[in-house]
Amino acid sequence: MRTVRAWRRVVPVLAAVAALSVGASGCSALQTAGFQVGPADAPAAGATATGDAATALAALPVKGRAPKTGYERTQFGSAWSDVDRNGCDQRNDVLARDMTGETFKPGTKDCVVLTGSLADPYTGKTIAFQRGQGTSEKVQIDHVVALSDAWQKGAQQLDAPTRKLLGNDPLNLLAVDGPTNQSKGDGDAATWLPPSKAYRCDYVARQVAVKTKYTLWVTAAERDAISRILAECPGQALPADSTIER
Repeated sequence: MRTVRAWRRVVPVLAAVAALSVGASGCSALQTAGFQVGPADAPAAGATATGDAATALAALPVKGRAPKTGYERTQFGSAWSDVDRNGCDQRNDVLARDMTGETFKPGTKDCVVLTGSLADPYTGKTIAFQRGQGTSEKVQIDHVVALSDAWQKGAQQLDAPTRKLLGNDPLNLLAVDGPTNQSKGDGDAATWLPPSKAYRCDYVARQVAVKTKYTLWVTAAERDAISRILAECPGQALPADSTIER
């Protein structure tokens, strides 16, 4: 039941925003990156960046960081938009995906998460989540590629619907320890890595997958930092594109 509910949430999000992207520009940036996006379709199942992360990293453009001028969070849509109008915003969708033992607010069709347990990938600790003032922030949703970092490395050139997809794409979202997320800020791999060394290969591979999908670039320092991490895990696979498993 949970897997069915996951697909019911995620696929309409991607379909709605991707369709807007194609309609607005005729040829979306996702198509440029090799992700199949049709006028009424989400990225096709299996339309992922294939191969290992090191190979994908080598294919990313290397450029300097562009100015942050013009960046606003709203350039990527309003925070946690319910873009598919299913009543479940992206924060709650990701909380439900990444936690176990979750409970939901009655009358919300299993949309609003009240409690749950998070095995935090960034620290390796288990966090008990409880929705409420002063407690909700213990678990935050991280953009693995920070939106301001994306803005300075190619997202300025994306159209608004594609940026909205990037801001709400499950591939780029993880539920994590709140204070650790705050310490990351908008850092890239050259300036910040998860404290848990066991997760670093997965973390940078996810960043490479997101940057490949949205035709973003890396700085030389960022590329070198990611390369050093991936050297410790030869053959590290890229994560599956925008899938939710519960």
